Amino acid sequence: MASREEAPKVNAGSMADIAFLLLIFFLVTTSIETDAGLDRKLPGESDISVPIPQRNILPILINGEDDLMVDGDITDLKDLRALTIAFLDNGGAPEGSENYCDYCKGPRDTESSDNPEKAIVSLLSNRETSYGAYVTVQNELVAAYNTLRNREAQRLFRMDFTEMERQYFANETPEAVKKELKKKIRKIQELYPMKLSEAERN
Repeated sequence: MASREEAPKVNAGSMADIAFLLLIFFLVTTSIETDAGLDRKLPGESDISVPIPQRNILPILINGEDDLMVDGDITDLKDLRALTIAFLDNGGAPEGSENYCDYCKGPRDTESSDNPEKAIVSLLSNRETSYGAYVTVQNELVAAYNTLRNREAQRLFRMDFTEMERQYFANETPEAVKKELKKKIRKIQELYPMKLSEAERN
């Protein structure tokens, strides 16, 4: 009597390898969309508490209805940039002191900030503040810093600070040029360091 032929068996031993290779392929080739947000470096924790004179702090408050208050006064958004520039560029430290700012062009009010290195912009938002209002205020504050940085970059290097940053981050810029740009960018950032303190109020 003829023996019945056995059905051919499928070798499934390599299926795990194939699945693994497909997984790696999709991980490498897939691009993940990211939400647009604010490019900010958050301050790290510090145990050192240094008292800051009130004149060196510009308090900005956004309430739950998106109203803006700067230094205790209700303010229109269109005036925020000019007020911030006046505060950062004030140079209120007396001439001859270690905090004196010889490149500041502000009113030199002794009741306002001593110099750009000491000046801190304190932004306090409410939990009900809309994201749009928060981002708009942030943009105005960054624009205030960039205005002053552009002015000093023009004075020192005959070039806008924002243009220097654009060239520095461009892929086509040669490394030797990037090295020089990095020195110039750091110099301008030292003259007008971005000291922005952020908090949320319940």
